[in-house]
Amino acid sequence: MTDGLFDAQPPQAVDGIRAGIGGWTYAPWRKNFYPAGLVQRRELEYASRHLSAIEINGTYYGTQKPATYAKWRDETPKGFVFSAKAPKRIMASKVLAKAGAQVEDFIGGIAELGDRLGPLVWQFDRGTKIDADDFAAFLDLLPKKAGGRRLRHVLDVRDPDFVDESYLALARMHGMATVFTDSPEHPSFADVTADFVYARLMRARAEVGTGYSRDELVQWAARGRQWAAGGEPDDLPRIGPAPAKPAARRDVFIYFISAAKERNPAAAMALLRELGA
Repeated sequence: MTDGLFDAQPPQAVDGIRAGIGGWTYAPWRKNFYPAGLVQRRELEYASRHLSAIEINGTYYGTQKPATYAKWRDETPKGFVFSAKAPKRIMASKVLAKAGAQVEDFIGGIAELGDRLGPLVWQFDRGTKIDADDFAAFLDLLPKKAGGRRLRHVLDVRDPDFVDESYLALARMHGMATVFTDSPEHPSFADVTADFVYARLMRARAEVGTGYSRDELVQWAARGRQWAAGGEPDDLPRIGPAPAKPAARRDVFIYFISAAKERNPAAAMALLRELGA
C-alpha cells in the first residue's frame, strides 16, 4: 500500500551541503512526517529518501551489532549519509588516553555502514572535567581510516572553560571539525577547523510549521553555500580571527536537533528546498 512512497528520487548533497535530523524514531513524526499506515520498521527507509543525512543518536547510549549497521546501510539509498555519536562511556573515561580499545570496538562495528558512514561525533558533556594533555592524547587515538575509507571526526566539547583558541588549534592540527551548535545552552562558535563543517541547529520553534521561518532558512542556505565554497559567514560568533582568504571547497552537514523536535524533519526538508535539492 505504501510502496509508492519510496519511488521518488532521494535528495542528494547540493554543492556538498547535506541537511538532516537526529535519529528517525520519534512518535510525533508519525503525525507530521511519516505517512499514515507506514510501519515503524520502514521509517528509516522513508526518512532516508526525504533527507540527505541523519545523525544517529542511539550510539551515544550503546553500540549496535555490526549486522544492525549493515541493515541500516542496506535500507538507505546510495548517496545518503549517517553521522553518529560515539558512545558516551568513551568520553566519560577517567583516562581518555586509555580508551583505545573502546574506540576501536566502536569504529570496527560502525564501519559496516560502508559508504553511508559520515562524520563521527565525540561529545563531551558540560560538567565533564577535561585534562588538556589527556584530551590531546585521546585525539591521537582516533583513526583516520576504517575499512579502507577515510574517517571524519567532530568534536563537541560543552565545557565553556575548555573551549578557547588552544582547543581550536588542536582540532585544526588533527583536521577535526568542531560543532557549531546555534544554541544558548552550549558553546556556540563558527570557527572552521577542518575541511568540512558540522552544524547542529537547535532553535526550532513549535509555532512555526517548518521550525524556522522562511527568512531564517534562506539565511541558513546562504551560510551553507558560503561554508561549502570555502568561506566563513561573518554574522556568526567566533573565538578566533576570521581567515584572511577562503579555503578550498568543503562538505557541509546541517542538522536540525532538539528544541521543537517535532518540527525538525520539516525544517530539514525546507532547507533542502532552499538549496535546490
